[in-house]
Amino acid sequence: MEILAGLFDLVVHLDRHLGDLIRDYGMWTYPILFGIIFSETGLVVTPILPGDSLLFIAGTFAALGNLNIHLLVSLLVLAAVLGNTCNYAIGRYLGPRLFKDQRSRWLNPRYLERTHAFYEKYGGLAVVISRFIPIVRTYVPFVAGLGAMSYARFTAYNVFGALAWVLSITYLGYFFGVIPWVRENQGLIIVAIIVASVLPVFVGFIRARTGRPS
Repeated sequence: MEILAGLFDLVVHLDRHLGDLIRDYGMWTYPILFGIIFSETGLVVTPILPGDSLLFIAGTFAALGNLNIHLLVSLLVLAAVLGNTCNYAIGRYLGPRLFKDQRSRWLNPRYLERTHAFYEKYGGLAVVISRFIPIVRTYVPFVAGLGAMSYARFTAYNVFGALAWVLSITYLGYFFGVIPWVRENQGLIIVAIIVASVLPVFVGFIRARTGRPS
């Protein structure tokens, strides 16, 4: 419970924690942010780390001169690309080793064949769109690896999605970060970003449960 409470406090008061981080660690803030984005996108076990909200709030601090915006976005794009690549590689490695029993109900290799067919047809769109959906973006590259999506195709959409995600949200924070209302209501903005990000997942879940078409 203490860990969950700590994560909740980190996410909701991200602006305060990031300010403390910049004050205490200075230039080391860049590799720390790099590590957070890499872990959030690259490790299946850390999907609850801040992503969208971290990009926006980092952009607002860059607007005040606490961070270099161009260095920031360059490093975070790289972190997002490498994170997805790592996740893909893990899935690609585990796929044939886990799904090899034709008699298995849960790990049947036929599931991989279906996943491969899906990702070869729709994988590019899934990789790009998932960038903007928390939790989902952590698992899409992993499943793409499980399904053995073409690495060249995955990489192209991975890079495009990382650029679209990091640049749009970080620069949004950068351009609006100088507005007093934004500075004074960052906690509210963080909650709004989280709600807007998870809403598609929630709606999709409800429609799936009720049988309504999306």
